[in-house]
Amino acid sequence: MSNPTEPSEGTSGALPEPSPETGGLEPVTRRSVSAKRAKGSKAGRDLPAAIAVGLILLALVLTGLFWLPVAFVATVAAFAGIGCWEVSRALDHAGVHTPLVPLAVASLSLPFAAYYGGLEALSLAFAASALLVFLWRIIEGPAKSVASIMAGILVLVWVPLLLSFAVLVFNEDKGYLKVTTVLLLVVSNDTFGYLVGVIFGKHPMAPKISPKKSWEGFAGSVGGATIVGILASVFLLDLPWWVGIPLAVATVAASTAGDLSESMVKRELGIKDMSNILPGHGGVMDRLDSVVFAIPVAYVLTIFLMPGVL
Repeated sequence: MSNPTEPSEGTSGALPEPSPETGGLEPVTRRSVSAKRAKGSKAGRDLPAAIAVGLILLALVLTGLFWLPVAFVATVAAFAGIGCWEVSRALDHAGVHTPLVPLAVASLSLPFAAYYGGLEALSLAFAASALLVFLWRIIEGPAKSVASIMAGILVLVWVPLLLSFAVLVFNEDKGYLKVTTVLLLVVSNDTFGYLVGVIFGKHPMAPKISPKKSWEGFAGSVGGATIVGILASVFLLDLPWWVGIPLAVATVAASTAGDLSESMVKRELGIKDMSNILPGHGGVMDRLDSVVFAIPVAYVLTIFLMPGVL
């Protein structure tokens, strides 16, 4: 979950290099980047709107986590549905049609299957959703069916399936605190990476994908998240302090992979944001690019790697 004041292509170790100001789904060209470079370096995000939207989203998530479990699951389903629409819209712009109706059904069914039936029900719902994507596209027509089906499965895995792992973590003992810890670690990854990267960043991690990310910023993310992870383990989860170290390192690695993955997709499609529905933020997937990768990793750590501790 990227910081609302940061650029949309991820911020773990931002280097002071301007990004294309294209807006919406306008293709990125060398000429458009050059023409808007000066403007882009000053414009930035609408900070008041970003803060307001961020607080609303935070209140929505925390209300479900601590007081209304079904509301939390519904929020995950809503985020998954909007995320599917955003990615499908971007792919359609690139000429790859994705079957949106089966993806909408999956966005609703997968989180609730995870909530009421656990991992087994989630696996079954995913298999049924993948079959529905296949059948729906075949019924629509044979034109570019293979590319469309593959794109549909990609979106199905990337958005509703990975987000549904948040519900699996939530179902565990002290699950609401575990989800809160993961969110804190993701925010720490973005915040510390951005601050350290802006001040000390000199060596890009992946210059062709996200030139604003630096190795110095990544080190800042690891250090900052480790501190937060240790504190969360002791004061939130009532666990040994050392548990926070592997949890933080794994979360930072997964969050960075999520940032870079979405940046790669957006660069390939020639867009800046997945959508513009969140003022000051871009799209839902622009805010959840880190979370969708971090949550499954957190689930693996809490369930399989340290079952006796977590």
